[in-house]
Amino acid sequence: MAEIVNLNRFRKDKARADKKAQADENAVKFGRSKSDKALETAKVEKFIRDLDAHKTDE
Repeated sequence: MAEIVNLNRFRKDKARADKKAQADENAVKFGRSKSDKALETAKVEKFIRDLDAHKTDE
C-alpha cells in the first residue's frame, strides 16, 4: 500500500528547496566576504583622504 502524501506540504517543501537553491546560487554569484567589503571600504576612505590632502585653500 502506498504512503499517503500531503500535496500542500510537498508543494511548499519543493518551493522552499527551490528558493534555497536560488539563494545559494546568488550568494556564490554576488556575495563577497566580510574581509573583501572591509578592504574596499578602506581603499575608498584612503582615496578620499588623499584627495582631500591635495585640496588648496582659495
